[in-house]
Amino acid sequence: MIRTMEHLGSPSYLTLCTDNETAEIPSPGRLASFKDVRVECHPETGLLTVRLTSETTPVRWLKLRWEASWPDNVRFLGDAWERGYGDFEWRGTSANRFMPWYFCAAGAQYIFCCGVKVRPSAMCFWQTDTAGITLFLDVRCGGNGVKLNGRTLKAAEIAAVRMEDCTSFEAASAFCGILCSDPVFPKYPVYGSNNWYYAYGDSSEEEILADCDYLLGLTRGVSNKPYMVIDDCWQEHHRLDEYNGGPWTKGNKKFPDMKRLAKKLTEKGVRPGIWIRFLLNESEDIPGEWRISHNGCLDPSNPDALNYILEDVKRICEWGYTLIKHDFSTFDLFGRWGFGMNPLITENGWHFYDETLTSAEVVKLLYKKIYEICEKYDTLVLGCNTIGHLGAGYMHINRTGDDTSGKCWERTRRMGINSLAFRLPQHRKFYEVDADCVGIDGPIDWKFNRQWAELLSDSGTPLFISARPGLLSKSEIEELCRIMHNASTQSHHLIPCDWEETDCPEKWEDKENKIYRNYNWYEASGIRFSTDTARSQPYLSIIE
Repeated sequence: MIRTMEHLGSPSYLTLCTDNETAEIPSPGRLASFKDVRVECHPETGLLTVRLTSETTPVRWLKLRWEASWPDNVRFLGDAWERGYGDFEWRGTSANRFMPWYFCAAGAQYIFCCGVKVRPSAMCFWQTDTAGITLFLDVRCGGNGVKLNGRTLKAAEIAAVRMEDCTSFEAASAFCGILCSDPVFPKYPVYGSNNWYYAYGDSSEEEILADCDYLLGLTRGVSNKPYMVIDDCWQEHHRLDEYNGGPWTKGNKKFPDMKRLAKKLTEKGVRPGIWIRFLLNESEDIPGEWRISHNGCLDPSNPDALNYILEDVKRICEWGYTLIKHDFSTFDLFGRWGFGMNPLITENGWHFYDETLTSAEVVKLLYKKIYEICEKYDTLVLGCNTIGHLGAGYMHINRTGDDTSGKCWERTRRMGINSLAFRLPQHRKFYEVDADCVGIDGPIDWKFNRQWAELLSDSGTPLFISARPGLLSKSEIEELCRIMHNASTQSHHLIPCDWEETDCPEKWEDKENKIYRNYNWYEASGIRFSTDTARSQPYLSIIE
């Protein structure tokens, strides 16, 4: 592989939006000013750093434009705001397509990769067309302009690299390594069981212990202990199909003693893990000013609210759970799922408690503090519905796709395989990639779940199963045992070979271990789909 660091140079155009007006500045150079706002684009050690300073004017966003041309037949791949929703793919030039965080452009002779380094202080997306490249930096605090009060904000560090003599997958993986220089990883391969995709919130301590015995049967003789992750079902105020938030101070009548349960799991020979939704909490002792105005969830920019959240983190660690899967934080902060962030992550007209912080800074603050507590207890952090680009370095594992299923194979095919293939370049570059579970609950034919479990195991990423005991035949259990033993070592590393041609790769290979696989992901009747399309597509709107 030949890597050549490219320099975008000074933008050819700058657009600046405040709470009151929008300014367009042609040929801004390295330093541009508009009233009391300054934008600096400065080259530093192979990167282009974008800094923003404002005295009193609240700033909403910046748009930087560079002139550029592309080779013939170029195809583009972008990332997503948070999880993927089955919509990752290589595609030809589309001017209205926006690509969060970074993009790769594959031509016949080279691959060009461009993006912002992890943990920027702005929500960033890219747009490309036949005349140039655009970077949009959303620096709002919630839905209002950030009030920097004279502070200089390092909004983003831009990296651009030309890759030659390599595949597009190798280029994307190497580029992710450039974007993140300080990832954190588990000390051992993570795999095991999560009860969600057959229990769906209806479970008990007795069932968890039975699941534990089933898991131990599948992993008999393995030296690396599996995880038994308790998903949504255990919390004090849990109401099936109605409420899945806190308080998080104790279990419910089906889970009478969460600390004791962690001890029981440990004594049986598994590692105990737990799911939690920190920001949704209906405890009556939480003051109103600790809550976000538009939805009532906890506001981590409020120091008292943040300390309250961290007490929950500490409590879970002290109970003895060595993996915390924290969920829903992006939705609870911004009121939108990733597929609805088109292109802004939240609506205008509201702000966090601390109006001097950008939304990206609020997210980073939350992730960092959770990680710091967990690090003291040697507890792993698994983010779900988290913004991976802001969490790299603050989480060991990231759930990179929307939910798979124990009931509908099409959901697993669409969400799981797509996310695994197109987020795999981030694996062990940003964090470990979790493409979600294998749901074994009856309706899905074992031949598809076997392929999915086998692929996860052989990709070298964490494998979690959700298996209802008693469903699999003796031969199927033997196959699952083999897969789980393989997952305990993560010694294989299959990557997609046909990801430029399809959004659901079927050809996978691990050249080092000489493993080559061809999968068939489609049911005999074709895909099962709804005629009522509910998902949005990532395209920029046209101004009327």
